[in-house]
Amino acid sequence: MIYKISIVIEKDEHGYYAYCPELEGCQTQGDTLEEVLCNAREAIELYLETLSEDEIRDFLSKEILTTSLEVKVG
Repeated sequence: MIYKISIVIEKDEHGYYAYCPELEGCQTQGDTLEEVLCNAREAIELYLETLSEDEIRDFLSKEILTTSLEVKVG
């Protein structure tokens, strides 16, 4: 079965960090964007292998919304 899963990717001075909001504790890192995406796919697949079908359905039924906000500082 194929699922669409949200991942958040952050870039800092050390490379890239990614985590999956639907799957608590499922996170990875990489030196490049391509590497972190590959590592994220692998981490998610391994994480899902530890869950039952009911658990997968429950975890992946969460609604994740993203947006950008402009904020005023000072």
